[in-house]
Amino acid sequence: MTSLVPVILCGGTGTRLWPLSRASYPKQYWALAGTGEDTLLQQTQQRLEGLPGLAPPLLICNEDHRFIVAEQMRQIGVEPAAILLEPIGRNTAPAVAVAALQATAQGDDPLLLVLAADHVIRDAAAFRATVSAGSAAAEAGQLVTFGIVPTAPETGYGYIEAAQSLAAASAPVPIARFVEKPDRATAEAFLATGRFTWNSGMFLFKASAILAELERLAPEVVSACRAALEQDSADLDFLRLEREAFAGCPNVALDVAVMEKTDRGAVLALEAGWSDVGSWSALWETADQDPQGNVLRGRVIHEDARNCYLRSEHRLVVGLGVEDLVVVETDDVVLVAHRDRAQDVKRIVGLLEQEGAPESKAHRKIYRPWGSYDGVTEGERWQVKRIVVNPGASLSLQMHHHRAEHWIVVQGTAVVDKDGRQELVGENQSTYIPLGCRHRLSNPGKIPVELIEVQSGPYLGEDDIVRFEDRYGRSDSVAPTRP
Repeated sequence: MTSLVPVILCGGTGTRLWPLSRASYPKQYWALAGTGEDTLLQQTQQRLEGLPGLAPPLLICNEDHRFIVAEQMRQIGVEPAAILLEPIGRNTAPAVAVAALQATAQGDDPLLLVLAADHVIRDAAAFRATVSAGSAAAEAGQLVTFGIVPTAPETGYGYIEAAQSLAAASAPVPIARFVEKPDRATAEAFLATGRFTWNSGMFLFKASAILAELERLAPEVVSACRAALEQDSADLDFLRLEREAFAGCPNVALDVAVMEKTDRGAVLALEAGWSDVGSWSALWETADQDPQGNVLRGRVIHEDARNCYLRSEHRLVVGLGVEDLVVVETDDVVLVAHRDRAQDVKRIVGLLEQEGAPESKAHRKIYRPWGSYDGVTEGERWQVKRIVVNPGASLSLQMHHHRAEHWIVVQGTAVVDKDGRQELVGENQSTYIPLGCRHRLSNPGKIPVELIEVQSGPYLGEDDIVRFEDRYGRSDSVAPTRP
């Protein structure tokens, strides 16, 4: 049996789901679908269980998100075949080319199942059955894409026209053409034919087949990706693509580079409760609703609320006598929008970016390879942070020119290195890091270390760090020259 390698594409920022989804922590890493705690990325992998020949996945992500991806795979007990790090985004054709080259590096030729990490599929069994139905055609060299059976004449999706009606097709049908997002009248005409599906961006093909067509139709993509892989560097459990070579790769989607031109393309209809979760209103439509049509997440109380999406990440959200609203509370932003205007959130993010507002790109909580920190409060010459250090992790050996720090441990036990001397700091104990002291905090235990950090000094920026040792390969920071 030919092995089936999932290729999970983890790029994208999902700005239409702001303020939850941001560049520093996009929607694929959040628990958005269903009532459980599994993220969209984790669900993408989990719904594959039971497929014949299933092999460990290849994941392709932004290098800034590498530890998030690795940790979320660890949480569900999955050890990827590789996590490939893109130094810059170059769309889906280069990502698939890199995956195919990596999958065939040892002489294997598996089936590749290309998936986006940020889709919702409510009927996992139907999805697996459809993938299995396309395997024979993919084994025979066809490039199979999965077309979503339309539920409405949507104008926000691209369409795929099959060469014949898909109504009775149990196997992939040759593709006639791809069509960009149509107007409503055109979309209605599409649906009447029985030949059109929404373009999902999911694919199934042999690694050798997609490489052959990429070599024929977009050779510059393959050559750049091959050079980036040949010059890659191992970074802990990751493969970091060489930046200069990958930057020379064309920025092009697989549809444009190959699928619109190949004579091997075939489409298989998929009816499994699919959504690309492109807006808060789309998430409301696909989620489980209460009898009043509300979707409730987190600390939410409502009375006489109807058809609302109400979500709290921290504080209590109360909905009273409201209809058709999206309310999303995060640690630093509260979004209140009419569901019909949910698509305009992306425009608001653009305005915030123009103003240089930090809320456009990052949350108050910042993730690091060793854990996370978030700002609690601050003044002119001081600030307070909550820091969480994962079991077995440690911060870099570092020093600061312009600030001193007090650490108060409130959970777990930390090992603190100060100028070469080590001390154990347990719960309800504290230690002081004077200005200019070389220091490091480590967590040798089996539970997270949580501490409150109080910084004081004339400059408190994150760039006031000089690193002497760092297990995560981060470069030294140049300390600022401010007094």
